[in-house]
Amino acid sequence: MAEETIFSKIIRREIPSEIVYQDDLVTAFRDISPKAPSHIVIVPNILIPTVNDVTAEHEAALGRMFTAAAKIAEREGIAENGFRLIVNCNRHGGQEVYHLHMHLLGGRPLGPLVAF
Repeated sequence: MAEETIFSKIIRREIPSEIVYQDDLVTAFRDISPKAPSHIVIVPNILIPTVNDVTAEHEAALGRMFTAAAKIAEREGIAENGFRLIVNCNRHGGQEVYHLHMHLLGGRPLGPLVAF
């Protein structure tokens, strides 16, 4: 079984965080070190360490992450101009907290992420 993370404690509201959305499947909160004017972290309420650990039983929560992202982007006033969603996986992918999560960034032009 995966170990508890700081995100688990935020979901249960055991440590302070500015939660902007929460339901039975996901929780979203402002990043402590924002990289854009709007930088929200969206996590499933169940602990899934990485994308490599996703199974069919997680589909509802992962789908909800995307619908929550759209709602939050609208509330943040960034939906029309656009925003970026990022999911990192493992060390080489830049993952720092091993509780699957999605970053929602917007509020300014973000430029290219990776040159193709």
